[in-house]
Amino acid sequence: MSAQNFRTRIRESIDNETLQTALDNNAERRLKGRALAFESIPDWRERRQRAHAVRADVIDHLDEYLAQFIANNEEHGVIVHRAKDAADAIREVLNITDYATRNTKYEIRKTLIAKSKSMVSEEIKLNHALEAEGIEVVETDLGEYIVQLRHERPSHIITPAAHLRKEQVAELFHEKLGIPYTTDIPTLTTTARKVLREVFLTADIGLSGVNFGVAETGALCIITNEGNARMVTTLPPIHIALMGMERIVPNPDDLALMLSLLPRSATGQKLTVYTQLLHKPFPNQQRHLIILDNGRSRVRNSPLKESLLCIRCGACLNACPVFRELGGHAYIGSDLSIAPYPGPIGSVISPGLLGENFVQLAQASSLCGACKDACPVDIDLPKLLTRVRAGYSTQPTSGDGKGLSPSTRFGLQLFARIATHPRLYAASQKFAALGSFLFSPSSQWIRLPAFTGWGYNKDLPRFAGKPFRDGYKSKQVNKYTSRQVKAYTSKHVLADTYTSKQTDDPVSQFTLELDALSGHVYQTKNPTRDMIEFLKSHGFNKILLEPKTMDENLLREANIEFTYRPDPQITVGVTNALCGLADTGSVLIVDGAGSPLHASLLPEIHIAVLKSSDILPSLSDAMPLLKNTSAAVFITGPSRTADIEMTLTIGVHGPKEIHVFVDVSNSE
Repeated sequence: MSAQNFRTRIRESIDNETLQTALDNNAERRLKGRALAFESIPDWRERRQRAHAVRADVIDHLDEYLAQFIANNEEHGVIVHRAKDAADAIREVLNITDYATRNTKYEIRKTLIAKSKSMVSEEIKLNHALEAEGIEVVETDLGEYIVQLRHERPSHIITPAAHLRKEQVAELFHEKLGIPYTTDIPTLTTTARKVLREVFLTADIGLSGVNFGVAETGALCIITNEGNARMVTTLPPIHIALMGMERIVPNPDDLALMLSLLPRSATGQKLTVYTQLLHKPFPNQQRHLIILDNGRSRVRNSPLKESLLCIRCGACLNACPVFRELGGHAYIGSDLSIAPYPGPIGSVISPGLLGENFVQLAQASSLCGACKDACPVDIDLPKLLTRVRAGYSTQPTSGDGKGLSPSTRFGLQLFARIATHPRLYAASQKFAALGSFLFSPSSQWIRLPAFTGWGYNKDLPRFAGKPFRDGYKSKQVNKYTSRQVKAYTSKHVLADTYTSKQTDDPVSQFTLELDALSGHVYQTKNPTRDMIEFLKSHGFNKILLEPKTMDENLLREANIEFTYRPDPQITVGVTNALCGLADTGSVLIVDGAGSPLHASLLPEIHIAVLKSSDILPSLSDAMPLLKNTSAAVFITGPSRTADIEMTLTIGVHGPKEIHVFVDVSNSE
C-alpha cells in the first residue's frame, strides 16, 4: 500500500469532527467503567496472570483440548465441523442452509438467518458470501444491525457503531425503517426491538459466535447484554455456532476466571446480562458447531503465537491513543479493504491470520504500552507489534533483524552501539539537545517527518538541556514530601470506597447489586402469595410459566391464566432460579425438563423465585451446579445496550424488567 492511502484515511478521520466526538465518548466511558469494575476484585492482577497461564497452556496443548471438546459435543448430540479456512467454513454453512431450505415449511421466501454478533464471521466475510447465494442474513445486535443498514463493517470489536452519533442513527432509521425522525435513543432502541423480534420468530436458522468452549464439559459459552444471542440460539429450529479453534478453556473453573475479567474489560460490568452455557441442543432443534482454523495453526507456530491468547474484550482499542484518533475503519489493507480486527490486537491478528495485506497495520502504534496494561490476559502487544513490523508475521524467526530494511537495521545497530557505551551515549544526548534547540528554538516540541505511511509527521518533546542523571546527583529524591504522602493516602482511600459498600449478608449484597442494575428484589416468607398480589396489582392476568414454579390451583383461584407454551404476546414470564450470585446480583436459570427457557426470554417482564439459602458468593461457586444441565443462563439485570453514543438503554431484545422474589422463610 502506498503511504498516501494510509495518510488520506488518517486525515479524513482526524478532520471528521463527528467521528472524533463519537470516538472520544466511547473511549472515555469504556475506560472509566473498566476502572470502576475492577475495584471489586482487588486480586485482579493475580487473576490476570492466572488467565495468561491458562490461555498459554491451551495454545500449547490445543490439539488435546480440542479433541476433548469435540468428543463431548458429539456425545451431546451436536454436529461438529472442522473448517481449514474461510472457504471451508462458508461451504459448511451453505450445506446446512441447503438442508434447512429443503426441510423448511416455507417454500416461497428465501432462507432467513438471524445472526448474533460474531467476529469470526466478519473475518471470513460470511454475510457477503451468504447474500451472494440469495440467503437473507439479519444482524440482531443493535450496533451490528445499524452498521449493516449502512452497508459498513463494524468499527470496534465490542461497540460496532462506536463511530456514529445519534443523529446519524436517527436519519438511518427514518430512511430505512420508515419511522419519524427522532434522536431519542430509547425510541430508536424500541424500534429495533420491534423489527428484530419478527426476525427472531420467523428465522429458519440462528447463527452465533462462541466466546469460550469448555473442553471438560463441551459447553458453549456465549455472552451478551441485549438478549439477541439467546434468541438466535433457542428460537430457530437450527442453530449454527461459529468458533475460532483457539477459544477453549480447560474446565468450568477456568471459565469462571475468564468471565471475571472479560466483561469488566469489555464493558465495565461485573458480569454480562446474559451468560449462556449450552451443552445439548434443545428439543426439536439441530445444533451445528463449526470450528475454524483459518491461519490459527500457522500463527500458533510463529512468533505471533501469544496473540492467540486474546479473549476479544476490546480493552486495548479503548486504551490505544492511535485508535482513539482514527477509529476502526482507518485500519485498511493494501487492497483498501477494512481489517476485520482493528486496534493494537487487530494489527497483530489481521496480518497473522490474513497475510501480508494487513502487515502495515502494525505501524499504527506509538508502542506506548497502554494496550499491554489494559489487556486482561497480559498479552505483550508492543512486542508482537514490533515483530510484525520486522516481518515476522507468518514465519518463525531465523535470526535477528529478519524482515527489516537495510536502513532500519543499520539505524538499530547504530543505536545499540551508542546506548551500550555510557560516554558515547552522554555525548549523543548533549548533541541531540543542541540540535533539537536549533531545530525548534521557540517550541518545546519537535516536528519530524513520518516515514511509516501512517502519518504526515511525528511530534516529539525537545531533548532536555540537562539530562536526568545530572539533576539526580544534586537532589535528594528518596524522601516523600507531605504532599506526596497525602496523595498516596487519598488514593488508597478512594480505591477502598467500593469495599465499604460490601456486606457479609448474601441476601443484602444480592439486593444491592441487582438494585444497582435496575432490577427489583422482594424478600418474602410466602413467595406465591406475594407474586400473585404483585401480578393482580399490576393488572397482569396471564403469564408464561415455567413448570413447577407456582401452585396452579392458587393461580386459578386468583383468576390468573397461565401457559407453558411460548407466546410472544404474553407480558410476564415466571421461572425458578437455581441459585443467585451475591457479588453480581445474578440469577441462574437452567433448562429443567428440556425447556428452552422461554419464560425468562420472550416476555417484557421476568419474575424469578429464589431461595435465600441458594444465594452463593460468586460465579465460581455456582459452576458445579451446571454439571447435568442441557442449557443454563446467568441473568444479571434486565437486557440493556449502549450501542448508540454509549447511552445506556434498558430493554432491548430480552425483558425490560426483572423482579426476584427471595424466599426467606427458612432463614434465621
